[in-house]
Order: sequence, then C-alpha cells, then structure tokens
Amino acid sequence: MRALVHHEFGDPRVVLRVEERPLPQPGPGQVRVRMLLSAIHNHDLWTIRGTYGFKPDLPALAGTEAVGIVDALGNGVDQLKVGQRVATGGTFGVWAEYFVADAAGLIPVPDALTDESAAQLVSMPFSAISLLHSLNLHEGDWLIQNAANGAVGRMVAQLGAARGINVVGLVRRTAGVEELRAQGVERVVATDTDDWRGKVAEITGGAPIHVGIDSVGGTSAGDVLATLATNGTLVVFGAMASPTLQLASGDVIFKQATVRGFWGSVVSREMPANLKGQLFQELMGRVLDGTLTLPVAATLNLDDISTAVTASDTAGRVGKVLLRA
Repeated sequence: MRALVHHEFGDPRVVLRVEERPLPQPGPGQVRVRMLLSAIHNHDLWTIRGTYGFKPDLPALAGTEAVGIVDALGNGVDQLKVGQRVATGGTFGVWAEYFVADAAGLIPVPDALTDESAAQLVSMPFSAISLLHSLNLHEGDWLIQNAANGAVGRMVAQLGAARGINVVGLVRRTAGVEELRAQGVERVVATDTDDWRGKVAEITGGAPIHVGIDSVGGTSAGDVLATLATNGTLVVFGAMASPTLQLASGDVIFKQATVRGFWGSVVSREMPANLKGQLFQELMGRVLDGTLTLPVAATLNLDDISTAVTASDTAGRVGKVLLRA
C-alpha cells in the first residue's frame, strides 16, 4: 500500500513522502480499514515537527483521524463487518491507503452522514463537546474564547448556542468578525481595536463571564483572563501563537482565578463509555440537523501533501483540509 512517511522530524511539507509499505494485517480485536478521507489537524503537523506531547519512533506514519471502509477483521471481532463504514479519531498512521485500528475504538457511521463530515467528526468536534461538558456551565451562562475562527472555536460557539450557553468569541483581526458572521456566529470581537473590552461588555450586558478558553497562548491568554469574573476559570486548550502564558498576577490573585489545562485525547481515553456514547449521539444529531457545520476547505491526494499542509496553515481558512487515498 501507499502511505505518507517521515524519516525525521521537521516541516511536514519537506519531510513527508509517499512510500510503499506492507499491507498491515489486523491482530486480535483489530480491523483493517481502507481509508476514504482523512482530516489534517494541527496536532498531526505538530507531531511531524516533533513538538507535540506524543513523539513517534522514526520512521513514522502520520495522521490520526479518518473515515473508511472495514476491509478485514481480526480474531474476536464480531461488532463490525467487512464493508461497513467507520470513523476513528484516535488511530495513529491513517494517512495511508489502509490502516489497522482497534475495533472497540471505531465508530459506525450512519448512511445519512457524508464522508466529508465523518472524516472530521471525532477529533475536533468531540474535543469541543467534551470541553463544553467539562465546564459545568448552565443555560444562560457566559463563556469567552479566543481563536474563535478556528475549527474548535467555531464548534464551541455552535454547540454552546445549541445548549443555551452564551459564547463570546475573540479574533485577532477585524476581517475574522465578518468571516464568522457569514457562518452564523454573531458574538465576535476583534482584539486589534482599542475598545474591544468595551465591546465584550456591551455584548454580555455586564453579565459575569465564568469561563475563558485560551487556544493561543502569550498575551492573548491574559486578555481572556482579564475578562473573567471573580472565581472564573481559564482553560488552556492550545498554544497556537506561543508555548507560554502571559497572565497578570493581579488577575489571578484578586479574581481568585483557576487556570487548568484540557487535552482532548486524555479526556476521551478516561471518559466513561456511556457518556462518550451520549456525546457522540449528540454530535451526530447536531451535524445531521445542521446545528453543527463541518465545512471542507480542500480535498487533496496523498501525493499533494505539501500543498495540503500549506492550505491547512493558511490564515482565514474556513473548513478542514482533507486527504484522500
């Protein structure tokens, strides 16, 4: 089979190459899946660069989320069948024509769900809904987030609205406000204007903001913290711009703020199976009824990985970049 492989860590556009690899064989409790579409995520690219929390042995395959067709069953697998369409968000090495996955971790995809949606259903949407679930917010509560025009930011806004939670989004450029409004996300403020804090207060009507989500790092994390009410919580989800947080000690001390992290892969692994099932059912329902949208920016072949990575890294991109085998 053909697969994307890197023999060193570095720029994915440089180090990734399509190579011939042996067709993988499923072991007990596993299945082999023929890949249809696979999403490119930031954490995939960070892993290839060697800067993520997971560092594979080299040479390494790449990619973690895909939709595909079950091609072969290992011993003991009776809950899936050959020809069935499945999705995975936690199987390493899916940027290939075929991959092997644990049967228990695969999600059967209903016929009504498109390949394009199924290819990006698990990782980012499930992180977004798991994050919302972890915040203990109630209908009518307020939260604020930066990187509001990112994939997770947009999903948090849509899912939050569906749950009756008020979400204010921060973007770093004014153009991002209109981009999100075009997607139906209205409560957005650009921080490149001097009066952005006043605009946030105008949107909330002075209501307390209990939770802030930071996906940027640096001074942006401090900006989010500064808007929170006393006893508010800053949740660190990502570090798009800086690996360090710049927080005013006065905000932490006098607001008696809590700062904590959220790593979706760990949360998903430790989540009870019944709760995980409930959240996935909600996700599928939201996608099918149009409450949650999963746009696609581009779909490219494995051979076009350099172009695909460039497209994925493009500022202002709306939707995921997908790879097809």
